[in-house]
Amino acid sequence: MLLSWKLTSIPAPLSISLKAEFGFNEHHQNEAINYMRFARSKRIIRLKTIDSCFEDLKDSRLVEETFTVDEVRDMLDGLQLVVRGEVETELINTAHTNVLLLRQLFSQAEKFYLRLQTDISELENRELLEQVAEFENTEFKNPNKTNQEISKPKLAPLNEGGVSELLNKEISRLQEENNKLKGRLRTLETQAMGALDEKTRAERALKDLQKVKGEQQMATHSQEITSLEDTVAALQEDYQKSLSVNAASQRDLQDNLVSAKHDLLRVQEQLSLAEKELDRKFQQTSAYRNMKEILTKKNEQIKDIRKRLSKYESDE
Repeated sequence: MLLSWKLTSIPAPLSISLKAEFGFNEHHQNEAINYMRFARSKRIIRLKTIDSCFEDLKDSRLVEETFTVDEVRDMLDGLQLVVRGEVETELINTAHTNVLLLRQLFSQAEKFYLRLQTDISELENRELLEQVAEFENTEFKNPNKTNQEISKPKLAPLNEGGVSELLNKEISRLQEENNKLKGRLRTLETQAMGALDEKTRAERALKDLQKVKGEQQMATHSQEITSLEDTVAALQEDYQKSLSVNAASQRDLQDNLVSAKHDLLRVQEQLSLAEKELDRKFQQTSAYRNMKEILTKKNEQIKDIRKRLSKYESDE
């Protein structure tokens, strides 16, 4: 199996040796040799199995000197099925074995939070395949060397220095990002406090305007009521004076008094309508609308800032 790896961390120092043709250090070189030895032994066993298929055919079927075309075709078809089954089994087993090897590599990489990438196109690179073939022929040319056992329990993804440096970089990056988030949070808090102050000032100004408006309305109403009360008092005084004159004048005064009370009720109703009209006109003034728009905008800003603050607090 030939794979091209891209590792998102600091690469381990390369071993300067004659064997390091593929950028391996000595440890990885030995692991590659172990895998090639394993694959070579499996290949030899499978080839011997295929040879035995042919030998079985020779021993069991080739017992006569002449054969018909149908007999030869039947023998070749049977041999084809057997050889095809052996080759297919070996190819499937090889693919599954490669997956298990990748599983070991990926598991070790994930323990150190590394991400390995494979370049599938390099699997058909003829130049690299020829280098692997030449390396295998050179490595296993000596029979005594082929029988040597190299016992290594696991591949080491990185040396301790590389892991420490990688973790330190990740910690520094997280600390820097945390500081940026804290700075943004402080800025948002400052903006929120400013918006709250502006809202408080706007509400205070609105209350002052409403207070002034109410005082003006109360003064106007007081004057009108006083005037009406004076009128009623004068009418009552005239009524009392008229009682001493004659009964006819008394009835006239009573009629005038009733009319005056009706006028008073009508005036009070007009005052109520005038007050509502005055309130409506005040709400239509530019100062009232501007103040209302400012309060609306500030409320929206405060809601948005609160949402953003809650989002950053949940992220921390």
